[in-house]
Amino acid sequence: MKQFPTRRLPLAASIAAILASMPLAQAQDDPALAMEEIVVTGSLGSLPGEDVQIFGFGKSLLETPRSASTISSEQLDRFNITDIDELVAFAPGTFTQSFFGVAGSLDVRGTAGETYFRGVRRIDNPGNYPTPIGASDRIDIVRGPASPIYGPSKIGGYLNFNPKSARAESGDYLTETTGALSYETGSWNRNVVTAEVGGPINDRMGYYIYGELEDSESFYDNSETKQNIVQASFDVDINDNLLIKFGGMYHDFDGNQVAGWNRLTQDLIDNGTYITGTASPLDFDGDGKISHQEYNSVGSDGTPPLSNFVFRPEFVGNDSLNPAMALVNPGTTQLDESNVLVDPNDTLDNQVLTLYLDFVYETDNGFSITNQLFYETIDNINENAYGFAQFGEVDVIEDKLVFAFEKDFGSMTANFQLSPSIRYTDFLRGQDFINEYFDRRDLSQSNAERDPSLDTRLLATQINADYSEYQSGDYTMYGLAFLGDFSFDNGIAVTLGIRQDYVEADVTTPVELLLFPDGAIPEASDSEDLLSWSASINWTTEFGLTPYFTIAEQATLIAGQVGDLPTAQVASGSWTDTSDLWEVGLKGSFLDDSLYFAVNYYEQERVDFNAQAIVTNPTSRTEGIEAELRWVVNQDLVVTGGWTNMEVIIVEAEVNGGQFGFYGADDIPQIDPTLVFGGQIIGIPTSPDGRRAGIPENIYTLTGTYSFNDNLAISGSVISVEETASGSSGAVILPSYTLLNAGIVYETESWTFQLNAKNLTDERYFRSNFPDLFGSQIVLPELTRNFQARVAYKF
Repeated sequence: MKQFPTRRLPLAASIAAILASMPLAQAQDDPALAMEEIVVTGSLGSLPGEDVQIFGFGKSLLETPRSASTISSEQLDRFNITDIDELVAFAPGTFTQSFFGVAGSLDVRGTAGETYFRGVRRIDNPGNYPTPIGASDRIDIVRGPASPIYGPSKIGGYLNFNPKSARAESGDYLTETTGALSYETGSWNRNVVTAEVGGPINDRMGYYIYGELEDSESFYDNSETKQNIVQASFDVDINDNLLIKFGGMYHDFDGNQVAGWNRLTQDLIDNGTYITGTASPLDFDGDGKISHQEYNSVGSDGTPPLSNFVFRPEFVGNDSLNPAMALVNPGTTQLDESNVLVDPNDTLDNQVLTLYLDFVYETDNGFSITNQLFYETIDNINENAYGFAQFGEVDVIEDKLVFAFEKDFGSMTANFQLSPSIRYTDFLRGQDFINEYFDRRDLSQSNAERDPSLDTRLLATQINADYSEYQSGDYTMYGLAFLGDFSFDNGIAVTLGIRQDYVEADVTTPVELLLFPDGAIPEASDSEDLLSWSASINWTTEFGLTPYFTIAEQATLIAGQVGDLPTAQVASGSWTDTSDLWEVGLKGSFLDDSLYFAVNYYEQERVDFNAQAIVTNPTSRTEGIEAELRWVVNQDLVVTGGWTNMEVIIVEAEVNGGQFGFYGADDIPQIDPTLVFGGQIIGIPTSPDGRRAGIPENIYTLTGTYSFNDNLAISGSVISVEETASGSSGAVILPSYTLLNAGIVYETESWTFQLNAKNLTDERYFRSNFPDLFGSQIVLPELTRNFQARVAYKF
């Protein structure tokens, strides 16, 4: 008889490890045990189970009145998921625009999401470094704002990473030392080595250590990735009531951002026709770089500057152009997708340290006290020769105390949580983005042919001066949250939550370091009271369906790219805002709990565009439908499917008919683009409907894996994406595409041999790159057909 119990399947990794350590004869002597091994192996942990802590009550996804998906480590391995952008295959609503080619945070419901580590929010990372996923035991993706117990958050959603642990999800320690070594190679000289080991220290203590080393080249010219990751977790049962968990992760990343193709036109997208030509020299002092002063001096004779503001694109005329904008010797050529805007000296360097310490005390009568202490620090430097640089040094420490207890009232069971918390953030950050020119460099020229002095800017981080923005400071968040979950015998459950935060911030700016110090605000202090609440109801019926409804209002902080607060925003009081959500959905579990589906419709909004943060937290209104199917057909075949329908409106663009941005060639068709590419024109590109660019309206996904026997399995996925605008004006349309990925794996008791092919049909496709600002000027060509091969030894 086929049995796939929902509450047991997510234990796949731990149960499989324990079963593997038992003698074969013991499994053969116990038919029930043998059957359970088959079920676990076949499911890949794909069905939703318990311990997905959206609200912190230990409910399964089926019972939780929110749209969420969970992705197990077995699924990550089988489909060779290497960065968070690929999670779209398993989680509806998670299509991500490019943040200069760095998979830092996932876009959830059309806005930048947040990343949590074991239920605690990490420092913001839109594109500072690629978020590592190889050390994860499971990834939970929650759509919509976080539970009030987690504190102020963004409206779109978040990822929660659960690191590999010494304890199985069942709470049992590994019974013996286990581990693995692996090596992965592939296209573009990919080289990744991983090692992991875990087991018991004694009968009350266990450990798990994971390490990853990568030294890889890239599909893109002048680009590479070098990174080291070390993660460790320890679990200690002090006694039958007190558990201590501690550990951390260190991530050292050295790479670069990828701006993609410049000089963007529809002809470039459709036919690969690139406009060539050399920019006019501006390096007047001969030091090999163009300073801000050299850029700005071009307009000193009364001609318009190289970067000038024209309110609407239709107002741009030849009389508004500086002759120095014109390219020398213009022409056309065909451009390869790997030939992108990256200088050999561009750098993106990050060191991130994450630490945690938990105390969990549980009594025999259902009362528990949990204290989570979390610390994270990041040291970031990012330099791009075309004219952008930033550095950031940020420290965060958070302590969250949760009192939880359960009360049985006969026909109703109530669970309560009361959580005081404090979170402190200290930051130092400088940015240099004025005179940021994408189009001056001719990508058709090789490094040997190109004159770097024509497009390489002297960066503020290289001279510690001329910053566009610079701030140091700190802010402290004091919070108190209450959650209640009331489950009735008739299957109805009500979840209520409320949170009050008091936040105070102090920020200073050393105006002497700014490019334009006049009028700059040297310091600012402010405090805010923030209220968040949520209410949900769901009904678990006897016939397998669970309808639900959720409404929430969530406070959020309008922080920068490393969690910093700009001085001007604090001074104006526009550094906080609230978001609204309502969501109605239906979930179901059938065929002996082997088939799970979820579908929902939602509307969410963050409307105060006085607190607009185009980069990290735009004012937006989103509505959409998300549908997900997971089916363990039998012990050999697992299938998942998803559909995302989404419309994202930028409220500022809707109200004003457009939003600030950089004009591309097709925004101003009345002007020969070769007369502009040596400079740039900015303004308010027209956006009549306010639709956010780069987000396709419909996305369809399908994955499947089939095991021929205990050793051989195949997998495949299809991702179909509709066309979308590259920039907010819609002047350039990125075509629809369908990606086909496939893989094969052969496993023995100790060895794994795996081969995966991605973009198997060599589809030519693109992702919008930072569309709210630069979508009309640059675009990211995506990877051509590529392969990865992995060999692993388990012990």
